[in-house]
Amino acid sequence: MFPQIDPLLAVGVLIATAATDAVYVMFTSAVIARHRIWAANWSSLWYVLSSFAVISYTNNWVYIIFAALGSWAGAFLTMTFLHKPPGNPSGPLAPTIPTDAVK
Repeated sequence: MFPQIDPLLAVGVLIATAATDAVYVMFTSAVIARHRIWAANWSSLWYVLSSFAVISYTNNWVYIIFAALGSWAGAFLTMTFLHKPPGNPSGPLAPTIPTDAVK
């Protein structure tokens, strides 16, 4: 009635899920701090960890390399083009700073 559960795979999924959540927190922190390289690195690792289940079902790990590279590029390009450095705010996503707040 129930499919067989491989204990090692179950532990692997549990560890990968825990690591994925930890990496997600680090990724979010890097994004908030606007650290492009670290955000891209954490994003790539996050994708590799979350793909653990996909590997189990597809049995073709080669696509994970492309997914990790795409994840890295996506995070890096997003941080590059959507967010300006904190010292030079400009563009549609820049915060509005009241002139009387600047001293």
